[in-house]
Amino acid sequence: MKRRPVNVIGLSFLDVMFCGFGSVILLVMIVNADTITRRNEVHEDRRGEVVRLERQVLEGEKYLVELKNALQENEKRRVITQGLSERAIALIEQSEEELSDLDKETLAKIAHINALKADLKSLDEDTKRLSAESQRQQDQGRKVRRFLGDGDRQYLTGLKVGGNRILFLVDASASMLDETIVNVIRRRNMADAEKRRSAKWRRAKATVEWLVSQLPTSSSYQIYAFNTEAQPLLPATAGRWLAASEADTLDRAIAALHQLVPEGGTSLNNALAVVKAIKPRPDNIMLLTDGLPTQGRSRPSSTKVSGQKRLQLFQDAIARLPAGIPVNTILYPMEGDPMAASAFWKLATTTQGSFISPSKDWP
Repeated sequence: MKRRPVNVIGLSFLDVMFCGFGSVILLVMIVNADTITRRNEVHEDRRGEVVRLERQVLEGEKYLVELKNALQENEKRRVITQGLSERAIALIEQSEEELSDLDKETLAKIAHINALKADLKSLDEDTKRLSAESQRQQDQGRKVRRFLGDGDRQYLTGLKVGGNRILFLVDASASMLDETIVNVIRRRNMADAEKRRSAKWRRAKATVEWLVSQLPTSSSYQIYAFNTEAQPLLPATAGRWLAASEADTLDRAIAALHQLVPEGGTSLNNALAVVKAIKPRPDNIMLLTDGLPTQGRSRPSSTKVSGQKRLQLFQDAIARLPAGIPVNTILYPMEGDPMAASAFWKLATTTQGSFISPSKDWP
C-alpha cells in the first residue's frame, strides 16, 4: 500500500496555532480593556482640568475685555490730557510773554512812581512851608493885639484862649504885690507907682496882655479886676461884652490895667458873681489869682483867716458858679497857702478847664 505523503500543516497544527492566536487576542483584549479604563480615568481628570482652564480662559478673556476698555478709556484721557497739556503749555508761554511785557511796564511804572514820589515829596515840603507861612500870617491876622515877651516866649502850655464870650477875672488884691507875706505888708505901704512896679503884679499884667493877644477876632471879651469887689477895667462897659476886633477898646482896657493898684482882700465870691450878672453868660473864664479867697460877700469881722476858713470861702464861691463853663486858672505863688493849688486844680477838673502855674520868666 502506497504511503501517503506527510503534511506538516495539519489539523493539529492549525488547532495549536489558532489556540495561540486566540490566547494572544484574549490577552490583547484584556490588556486593552484595562488600558481603556485607565485612559478613560485619565481623560476624566484631564476633562475636569480642561473645564477649569476653560473657565479661567473665559475669566481671562472677560478681564482682558475690561482691560481693553480701560486701556481705551485711558487712551482717550491721555489724548484729552495731552491736548490740555499743549493748551496749558501754550498759555504758560503766552503768560510768560505777557509777564515779561508786564515786568518791563512795571519797571517803567516804578521809575515813574519814584519820580512822582520825589515830585510829591518836593510838593509836600513846599506845601508844608507855604502852610506854615500861611498859618503864621493867619495867626498874626487873627491876633487882635501884638505881644512880644522876653526871648519871644509867646506860649502857655495847656491853656487855650477860645470861645465866643471870654471873661477875664484878674486878682488885684494886695497879695498880688509879692510872694511873701512880709514883702506884701512892706509894699502895701509904698507909693502907688512902686506898687505898680511890683514884679509879681507886672507878671500878672503881662499875662493878661498875652492872653488878650490870642483872642479870636470874632470873639467877645470882658476884663474884670477883683479884690473885695469886682469891677470892669472900663467902668462904662459893665455888664456887657466887648468885641475883640475893636483894637482901640482893647488898648484902653490894657491901659486901665496898667494904672490899677493892687490893694485890699480877695473875694472870689464877688468875682464869680459877675458870671451871672453879665448877659449872655460867658462860655470861657480866665481866672488869674494867687490863692484862696480871704473873705466872702462881705468883709470878715476878724483880721485873721485860717487856711480851713479860706477853703470854705472858696467852696462857697464855687457853689455860685453856673454849670457848663470851663474855668482856666493861672495861679501865681503865694506864701502860706498850701491848699490853693489842689483846690484850683479840682476846679479845673470839674469844669473841664485847665490849671497852670507859670514860671517866673513867663511871659
